[in-house]
Amino acid sequence: MAERTLTPSEARPAAPGAPREPGRWRAELRRLLEVVALVGLVVTQPLLDVLGRSPDFFLFHRASRGDVLLLVALIAIVPTVPVALVGAVSLVAGRAARAAVHTLVVGLLLAALAVQVGRHTTPLRGVPLLLVAAVAGAAGVAAHRRWRVPGRVLRVAAVGPPVFVSLFLFASPASAVVLPRAHAGAAGTAGAGAHPPVVMIVLDELPLVSLLAPDGRIDATRYPNFAELARGSTWYRNATGVSGWTPYALPAMLTGRYPAQPFAPHYSQYPDNLFTALGGLYEIRAEESITRLCPPSRCEQPASPEQGLGVLVRESGKLLRQVTAPVDSRIDPEDSYRELTRAEAGLDAAEPVPADPKFRWDTLDDNQPARFTSFLAGLRPSSRPTLHFLHLLMPHTPWAYLPSGAHYAAPEDLPNDGAGWVELARQRHLAQLGYTDRLIGETLRTLRATGLYDRALILVTADHGVSFRRDWQGRGMDAINHAADQVAWVPMFIKSPGQRAGRVDDRNWEHVDLLPTIADETHMRIPWRMDGRSARQAPRQRPEKRFYDRPGQPVTITGGVPSPPAAPAPSPLVGTRVGDRPTDGTATVANLAAFRDVDAVHGELPALVWGTVPAAVPDGTMLAVAVNGTIGAVVPVVPPDRGGRRFAALLSDDRLFAAGANRLDLYRVGSDGSLRRLALS
Repeated sequence: MAERTLTPSEARPAAPGAPREPGRWRAELRRLLEVVALVGLVVTQPLLDVLGRSPDFFLFHRASRGDVLLLVALIAIVPTVPVALVGAVSLVAGRAARAAVHTLVVGLLLAALAVQVGRHTTPLRGVPLLLVAAVAGAAGVAAHRRWRVPGRVLRVAAVGPPVFVSLFLFASPASAVVLPRAHAGAAGTAGAGAHPPVVMIVLDELPLVSLLAPDGRIDATRYPNFAELARGSTWYRNATGVSGWTPYALPAMLTGRYPAQPFAPHYSQYPDNLFTALGGLYEIRAEESITRLCPPSRCEQPASPEQGLGVLVRESGKLLRQVTAPVDSRIDPEDSYRELTRAEAGLDAAEPVPADPKFRWDTLDDNQPARFTSFLAGLRPSSRPTLHFLHLLMPHTPWAYLPSGAHYAAPEDLPNDGAGWVELARQRHLAQLGYTDRLIGETLRTLRATGLYDRALILVTADHGVSFRRDWQGRGMDAINHAADQVAWVPMFIKSPGQRAGRVDDRNWEHVDLLPTIADETHMRIPWRMDGRSARQAPRQRPEKRFYDRPGQPVTITGGVPSPPAAPAPSPLVGTRVGDRPTDGTATVANLAAFRDVDAVHGELPALVWGTVPAAVPDGTMLAVAVNGTIGAVVPVVPPDRGGRRFAALLSDDRLFAAGANRLDLYRVGSDGSLRRLALS
């Protein structure tokens, strides 16, 4: 490979003791600018692009303006420092070594850039993409060494990082978090009539059909507290969210307006909302999750255990690994918006550990999300009218709870779609919904104990649902087109002050109707135009629904009250005891070690089992999973996912487990129902 010709000033050796020549410093400056440009393209631009489109990331972690600015500075500057230091250190070894190190650095950065470009422009993934990226990096290095133009282009591109930072600060949706507009929201005016306390819970990613029994009613066996809520409130069965994405769906609920612009869910972008409308008269106690619609003048957000620059850097590091990897990430970015348990938040640190090793199945103390705990503590009567607001990311992914409240671990990249996997995802969703039901029950008990239940306007709903229909899983437009009944239709319960008997209303409810209804129930006049209509008004006449995958672009969906999807028939083997069986074959269980010492006292159970079987075992073979001699699940063998897993099973009955060592067995189920034990490793 031909060397680029050095200029006379670069080639001429310096006399001993003579000062370094200006040409050497100019050469080092050129190299630094090339590194700055490439690091900006490989790290700064992709990170700031994703973060700039995710203001909810900063809102969830309660990031201050200073935190965000420091993070941006770190992303723009720090990645260049170690690369530049490597070059500086190589100067000690001489000019030839310095040139070789710079060439290696340029080649590696060009290959890393090629990985990202290849992921977006080609179907290549994994090793093939890495090989192509290596060739591209080598070709780029050759061009860089042979011709002057590539180096000049890179040096001009060194202006990239400041440009990327400017776009983030001034043009991205996240800019509203850093540079909010000074715009006070309009306050509602009090009308004649009582102003009752308001208790509002917005759950997340909960389709109505998940709550329904085969007869179309709330399944009182699986969800007794939701059923109790329905018996004492008005259930709007034909209620739909207006978007499948919380940053659009929740502002529509709290402003009464359809999504019009891709704004951050921040009070500076939505200055007129429920909190400003009631805040002139009402005391506001708001627990928001991935929005900050309540301005500081109305309510200061409580501190979150997962906030500050440290957590922003940690989560940005995870994001960088995803955007630079040669494979597509199967991890939902919103999975980082996870509520802490009480134990994780340190709220139980002062409590003594019970001597009884049996897990306290009938309590929620060890596993209550910290945000819910704070909300519950605030449900107390007040001399002023009070709005108690909670947006809780339940039963939203990550699915990690059993109905009892016990917590379990799962791989972050476990698939949610495809044969076998989508049914497992639905089972995990329903299990976490069972835990959510317990939280609703705790809320109802607290409201009754404090005397708020009869006096308050109580609203429980969800911002959107999610589809578990095979091949159309999720909540994007594909899911809307094929499973709108699971994505758009959500539970909507409203208990008016003094209401005793439940009733059902099948009007065409859309979530923009929420604020107008609250305004009528609280006798407040809203000073801005709203798209919704109050439930006290005549129902809207059009039967179709409006749904927004993108703001300002409504999609029409049709249909009435959804029917629950047919659930797979449970295996008759579940719950049966298993005696001795002959061993025939092997299986690998990834989390087998977790069964050797189960910590039931603190509610951590290995309730999800995953692994693989030899390639000779055909897809569709049924496996029975038993704990301590009782079968807890029967699942199919499926084609290997990207992690090599061919089966996974949820053991939702926590009574299978005991404190200490537990025995796990896997059996291959024959066509005649016979069981043959698999040796585990």
